[in-house]
Amino acid sequence: MEPNYDRAFGVYGICMRDNKLLVIRKNRGPYIHRFDLPGGQLEHGETLTEAMKREFVEETGFEINIVSQAGTTDFQYPCKWKEFTHVHHIAVFYYVDIAGGELLSHPVQFEGQDSLEALWIAPQDLNIDNASPLVLKAVESLSLLSWPYESQIYDDWELKTSEQS
Repeated sequence: MEPNYDRAFGVYGICMRDNKLLVIRKNRGPYIHRFDLPGGQLEHGETLTEAMKREFVEETGFEINIVSQAGTTDFQYPCKWKEFTHVHHIAVFYYVDIAGGELLSHPVQFEGQDSLEALWIAPQDLNIDNASPLVLKAVESLSLLSWPYESQIYDDWELKTSEQS
């Protein structure tokens, strides 16, 4: 059977405070029940940075300043979701700082909202069993301070997700 790919393109923020990474817990989509980075898809007419700022407020409650682009990556893996058998995720990462607002432990739910909660997690507590590949890439970038970096993470993720299919 030929794979049926869902292509997802989005922007994602890497925000650290007190040695913890700001993450969201997903309530739908291919990363449901996993920690993910704040961010998501662009709305019609939005720039990358406009989308990053909007998504961050919606999912975490924080207004942000974009420090720099952290890099771009993509990965493909098996994932039974809707009518798709695989996901091809293209991600642009930004290092961000908090400029204002307060943490929304439970963001407002609306059509398209996929964040169940926002929270701070120590990077060492994030792993292939509880985090999306976006989070794993962010943790890797923070520890290596280099981009791009190919590693075993995606091979492990693909193997784990194909075993669950």
